[in-house]
Amino acid sequence: MKTVAVVGSGFAGLASAGVLAKRGCKVTLYEKNETLGGRARQFHEGGYTFDMGPSWYWMPEVFEQYFGLFGKKTSDYYDLKRLDPSYTIYYGAGAKIDVPADYAALKDIFERIEPGSSKWLDQFMQEAEYKYRVGMADFVWKPGHSVMDFADVRVMKSMFKLQMLSSISSHIRKNIQSPQLRQLLEFPVLFLGATPQKTPALYSLMNHADLKLGTWYPVGGMHKIIEGMVDICRSNGVEILAGQPVTNIKSGKDDKSCIITTDQGQESYDYVVAGADYHHVDQHLLNPEDRQYDASYWDSRAMAPSSLLFYLGLDKPVENLHHHNLFFDADFDKHAAHIYTDPQWPDDPLFYTCIPSKTDPTVAPVGKENMFVLIPIAPGLKERPDLHNQYLDEVFARMTQEIGRNIKDDVTYKRTFSVDDFKADYNAFKGNAYGLANTLLQTAFLKPKMKSKKINNLYYAGQLTTPGPGMPPSIISGQVAAAEIMKRRA
Repeated sequence: MKTVAVVGSGFAGLASAGVLAKRGCKVTLYEKNETLGGRARQFHEGGYTFDMGPSWYWMPEVFEQYFGLFGKKTSDYYDLKRLDPSYTIYYGAGAKIDVPADYAALKDIFERIEPGSSKWLDQFMQEAEYKYRVGMADFVWKPGHSVMDFADVRVMKSMFKLQMLSSISSHIRKNIQSPQLRQLLEFPVLFLGATPQKTPALYSLMNHADLKLGTWYPVGGMHKIIEGMVDICRSNGVEILAGQPVTNIKSGKDDKSCIITTDQGQESYDYVVAGADYHHVDQHLLNPEDRQYDASYWDSRAMAPSSLLFYLGLDKPVENLHHHNLFFDADFDKHAAHIYTDPQWPDDPLFYTCIPSKTDPTVAPVGKENMFVLIPIAPGLKERPDLHNQYLDEVFARMTQEIGRNIKDDVTYKRTFSVDDFKADYNAFKGNAYGLANTLLQTAFLKPKMKSKKINNLYYAGQLTTPGPGMPPSIISGQVAAAEIMKRRA
């Protein structure tokens, strides 16, 4: 029986641990925090249940596929609700779009705003579906060791049709004139950590995930997914050690094992899967001679944004807002420049607010509301606690213009989470919230490598390696890392 240490209990770490244990490995999972789930942790306060991180449930088949490996269904762990509207976009001055779950209704919206655009939307969505099918079948399940991972006839023939070399922004803006519709179609790629102008048109596959496969919600909160994955791990014999941060990883005797060090001592394992922040593992847990990359490499990486988050408990319901609400009522390009081009605390930022109690009465006391506010900010900013309340007041003021009342006085609970918290809780490089930006030069085999070239039996998984950021890609990443170990074991 081979022994494996998994570092980190986020989606990638749990996915890898479960698969390896089911395949007969003796798995020990180390988590630095006392609670499990990485960015998808949850906390309770005053009768409220707050998901700390991910709030969008897309690509439901990925979750079903994972639980299916163990003879389970997602419904064994949580009930899924499809949201309708999927989300609402506010453009200011009373203009908004409720994005419907029904595609025919979406086409009607396009046609009303820009006559003739619905015909192009059909073509765009057909291309997006093709990219999604090919991407899910031929790209995301590859470890990305080298370009040869993608050197088969089917993939090479698809390269041009997949539009790898043009940006999604140029593709959309060439055909759609309405600023509102452009932002609706460009929005999903923001989850990939870069502006639409720097994101390959390949990633219009996210529009298929959004507008066709739908936006869902697991009753009880996103942490229900983590609870299910933890149950899978424990049912298959994984030993989970919470509150035990790993301090060093090094090669064992003859390069045939890895030694993990914690404050409890040292343990030797046949393999290690690092599901924790790749930069932290590479630069802080490994000895200098074992590091895959140097500091200049990491400094040159384009990171996804960090976030200023507010977890709010309100003592009254909020009218005229839905589960997911995007406020694009400010200058998008200016905010993007303050994230990517000239990093600074933004003026007049765009923001997103999630109110899960609109869908799920279990996450707030009766008659009250659970609200989560997110402002994207540049990674690596020097923390400015003095600005936090100013931003929240601005959020409330702009919400007031849309819903007709100021909810500031309704707040009875508030917790703030920002750049330094991402660093402290997750060892996140530059305090990033979403990992590595999916730019063309950081896609597929151009990402940090899944297999260490310095330590023979060390593998990486998660949002800084292949296939990329987000819950479904992280779940896939953990499985791919596990599969690579199983190949070695065979």
